[in-house]
Amino acid sequence: MKITFILPHAGLSGGIKVVAIYAELLTKRGHIVNVFSVPRRPISFKQKLKLFFKNGKLHNHTRKEQSYFDNRQVNHTVINSYRDITDKDVPNADIVIATFWNTAYWVNNLSFSKGEKVYFIQGKEADFPNLPHEMVEQTYSFPLSKITISKSLKNWIEKYDNNNKIFVIKNSVDTKQFHAEFRNKQDVPSIGFMYSNSWIKGPDLIADTLKIVHNIFNNLKIYSYGLSDIDKQIFQGLNIEHVTQPEQDKIRYIYEKCDVWLCGSRMEGFHLPPLEAMACRCPVVSTAVGGPLDIIQNGINGFIVPIDDQKQLADSVVKVLSLPNTNWLEMSNQAHRTAHSYTWDDATELLEKFLLDLIPSN
Repeated sequence: MKITFILPHAGLSGGIKVVAIYAELLTKRGHIVNVFSVPRRPISFKQKLKLFFKNGKLHNHTRKEQSYFDNRQVNHTVINSYRDITDKDVPNADIVIATFWNTAYWVNNLSFSKGEKVYFIQGKEADFPNLPHEMVEQTYSFPLSKITISKSLKNWIEKYDNNNKIFVIKNSVDTKQFHAEFRNKQDVPSIGFMYSNSWIKGPDLIADTLKIVHNIFNNLKIYSYGLSDIDKQIFQGLNIEHVTQPEQDKIRYIYEKCDVWLCGSRMEGFHLPPLEAMACRCPVVSTAVGGPLDIIQNGINGFIVPIDDQKQLADSVVKVLSLPNTNWLEMSNQAHRTAHSYTWDDATELLEKFLLDLIPSN
């Protein structure tokens, strides 16, 4: 097959990472895969001033960014400017795949020679506070075959499009990158989380939860990583060992330091860090969002709690941290088994079959 993926800016979001993995694995299966993305949107003078007053330095728009396409065997082209991707940018193909709401508009407008049109939906974009709600909603009615990544996201999309079948292919985890040797609980209670300053990721909820847990375990060790430096004001009073933009092959060392991984998100399509943590033998306590809802069994490999409930989050974290080592090992091994039971090759095989079935037979 000739397959084209159309991306927005190929930054360090989980959705971009998933596309990069699929593009590489489909390439290794012998398909001709091309990925096209746009540069980062230029920031306005007003935004530059805001960043200057916040950080005390000028924004460096020429700094090379990390990308999930770095060092992958994928043909990735960043077009010359921030604009819509059109027919002149992409080759004829069998399949063309939109990967974000604005790319759905671009793909919907492409000629049929560019391939059978697919919409890969990885998040509740119509509910994102910074996106144009009505324009995003409209994309769900486009005549594009739809794939998504979790049962909860499928149910959500059906609110907008209940006329067409929505195919679910769950995400997996790269167990060559995320793994850990058999280990016991840490000598000192330890917890980790992925930091983002986005309200959707629940930094305030995580901070409140950690403060409750810290009152019970005053020697608590806290680890985190994220794309930006941590907001010390929100996490005031907590001693956190934070790494900003760690190298991808170093993240597993953060997971394996932890007795429990915490997710406080308010909305996710399929949040990958909990599954990555589980691959590193770390039980997970998470809000009821896409990804964790599909993989966590209460009391077996972690706990699921209602969104925005820091008391239940804290109670569940305390349960895990209070387990005797033997019981913690049981939960740790179950988490590891969950992450290793379904591979990216399994997911790619499902995607490959779905795409092949879309191509008209001659």
